[in-house]
Amino acid sequence: MRRYLGVAAGAFGVAALLRRLRLGSGAPADELRAKLAESRSIAEERETAEAGETTVDAAPDPVPASDVDARRAEVHERARQSLDELQ
Repeated sequence: MRRYLGVAAGAFGVAALLRRLRLGSGAPADELRAKLAESRSIAEERETAEAGETTVDAAPDPVPASDVDARRAEVHERARQSLDELQ
């Protein structure tokens, strides 16, 4: 029984060693390099596409602050009137 376990353990060890030697050829590294190159080209394309866009910091305010205050007062007044109608 011990002999069979020893042979099985040796076979698994040899198989693991051969597998490791085959994977050491650098194929996964080449694949990763290709993916990295592709992602860099996509990043460059994105930068050129976004170059024409206006950033949030540079964009003008859509509504002046005085208009916002007037609109807020109007909304509050309508809400008060609606509450008064309900009571």
